[in-house]
Amino acid sequence: MRAAVVSLFDVPPSYGDFPEPVAGEGERVLRVLAAPLSPIVKSLAAGRHYSGTRDVNFVPGIDGVGMTPDGKRVYFLFPKPPFGSMAAQVLVSADLTVPVPESVGDARAAAVVTAGLSSWVALTQRAKFTRGESVLINGATGSAGGLAVQIAAWLGAGRIIATGRNREKLAQLPPDVEKIVLDDSADEALKQAFSGQVDVVLDYLWGEPASRIIRQATADRGSRLGEPRLRFVQLGSVAGETMSVSAASLRSSGLEILGSGIGSLSVHELIAGAGQLLAAIPEGGFDTPVRTCALSDVSQIWNEDTGEERVVLIP
Repeated sequence: MRAAVVSLFDVPPSYGDFPEPVAGEGERVLRVLAAPLSPIVKSLAAGRHYSGTRDVNFVPGIDGVGMTPDGKRVYFLFPKPPFGSMAAQVLVSADLTVPVPESVGDARAAAVVTAGLSSWVALTQRAKFTRGESVLINGATGSAGGLAVQIAAWLGAGRIIATGRNREKLAQLPPDVEKIVLDDSADEALKQAFSGQVDVVLDYLWGEPASRIIRQATADRGSRLGEPRLRFVQLGSVAGETMSVSAASLRSSGLEILGSGIGSLSVHELIAGAGQLLAAIPEGGFDTPVRTCALSDVSQIWNEDTGEERVVLIP
């Protein structure tokens, strides 16, 4: 079959021939309809992601939309190595697929779940978010952050605060979303935001912006009556892999730092979340900019700057 193939780390995959998968017990071979090119896919293909291996000669892609042998469209997650989603066919565990609603197109389904699953499971499973609580989204100007705003609103957030460096992109968010530009004067705005109740932070940035938010969130705390919980959920590290946090900020506040991703959630928890998110798309109207490209162009598109568009490859 034709596929994208990773033969060397830190080099874009090449388009060529790869052996066809054969299903074993409890497995399915799907015809791939749409395969997202997400940051985690690039990280795995570069040999840098914590969940990856040091072996090459594999097809990249951890999810996508496919067709079962009996003609049903499904979203699939974590194909069986070395058969990733960027190929004509993919090998998956039968229990790691969920239906795609008829009204949702292949590319849209792939893009929304790839970009939105992180915030969906972070809120519903890791933070145990309840309707009416407030959410701050750190890094809301990207595709994942923008979907986090949509998802938090649909889940019933009573207050949504969005942070980011791009003033113009923040301005494009709904008018009822509070917006904070992460510039030199952001500390006062952050302090004001946390003077009111903030229950959950979804952090896509880490590094200095996350450290800055925690400083303002925990300033002037230490009430003898106890401080309210603040669930800080770490989702991405665009701004750095490490950050500093003072010991006092943890002792004097209700701050709880959680991670959400592969490992902190099982694959079955993630696919369950994907099924819930897909089922909610028709009513929730979740969407994100999508650019579709032919799989045969994978080498050319791999390192292109596509802005906020989610790239979905079509075999």
